Amino acid sequence: MAIKVFKNFFKRIFTGLFKGKKDIKLGFYGPPNAGKTSLANRICKDFTGEEIGSVSKIPHETRSVQFKEKVEIEYKGKKMTFKMIDTPGIATKIDYEDFLKYKVGKKEARIRAKEATQGVIESIKWLDDMNVVVIVLDSTQNPYNQVNITIIGNLVARKIPVLIVANKIDLKKSDVKKIESAFPEYEVVGISARKGENLEEFYESVFKLAKKVK
Repeated sequence: MAIKVFKNFFKRIFTGLFKGKKDIKLGFYGPPNAGKTSLANRICKDFTGEEIGSVSKIPHETRSVQFKEKVEIEYKGKKMTFKMIDTPGIATKIDYEDFLKYKVGKKEARIRAKEATQGVIESIKWLDDMNVVVIVLDSTQNPYNQVNITIIGNLVARKIPVLIVANKIDLKKSDVKKIESAFPEYEVVGISARKGENLEEFYESVFKLAKKVK
């Protein structure tokens, strides 16, 4: 009997020790060309020396979910380990003709459109696996659209902690306040993923949300 109690005691101790060490699944969501991969790349590059994926001016460059395991982020002496998950841009409609504007051949455009459509479906499915989601929006664009409402709606339904990033603050047309007005119930952090501006506030907000998961 004493041996059994002893074993159970150690089982509880070890379970407690490793329970909080599970990597936090951090997903990047948003419309095409908002800067999701650019932000994920900068974080991964800063803390692992490697990028997560390629970027392009052509929409839907990321057409399948890509991730990087064991990304240890350090901020103000604190460390957290994340599984970074970069998802394809969410769109309500993907037309192959959209790719033709970027001098992509018709055959390639049709393939890209099909892959991008599948990528949107895959992105939504992956939401069930997320601990924290960063919604990346282009702060030079109007935030009041069906795509953003769709993303927010899916997250609300799943009760996933959310941080909204207003990207591209280095551009003249950037309007962070408009995004704040559109989503007053969420924290909005203005950054420039391309130039690495205001990432300190971003990390602080991510750590704050991640603590709720643990």
